[in-house]
Amino acid sequence: MTTPVGYFERMYAGSPDPWNFESRWYDARKHALTAAALTRPRYRSAFEPGCSTGRLTALLAGRCDSLLAVDAVGAAVRTAASRVAEQPHVTVREAAVPHEWPEESFDLIVLSEIGYYFGDADLNALAERTVASLEPGGDLVAVHWRWPVEEHARSGDEVHALLAATDGLHRQSRLEEADFLLEVYTRGPDPRSVAQREGLV
Repeated sequence: MTTPVGYFERMYAGSPDPWNFESRWYDARKHALTAAALTRPRYRSAFEPGCSTGRLTALLAGRCDSLLAVDAVGAAVRTAASRVAEQPHVTVREAAVPHEWPEESFDLIVLSEIGYYFGDADLNALAERTVASLEPGGDLVAVHWRWPVEEHARSGDEVHALLAATDGLHRQSRLEEADFLLEVYTRGPDPRSVAQREGLV
């Protein structure tokens, strides 16, 4: 079963930063690693569903010509929008994925700490819509917590196993720690590595 949006609304009603992203080195480091894992210096158009308070959004903004970030909770959207208010190429709006999915295509999609909240049908829809809206040669970055959490419908490892088995995605890199998995996938039959793109191979 997909975690109900009411759970997130209650979390944000109790605190504008319910997961303490602003104060923990764990999250600062993980967000920095996520941005560092991007295979290109810059992207044309990026999509970040489940942007929460926008801490990662702000890092992604510096690497994108256009960035769309969404969250299902209005309080989170307001916090994220305030954080990137001086960056006109970033749009933050309220939307519940996978059902409220944008019509645009993207060369970067970032799934950060979101997949484990979805039941089977919604997670499959998330993967399908990600691939459908990811341009050939575009990157999917996925990062998820690995420890069990009562409110999660599944583990982070299960999310990444499904992505690894999804047609059209080819893994470029994988960082595995006790706490989280971070993987980068490229859409296409024969994706080139960073070194190959730079003519080093």
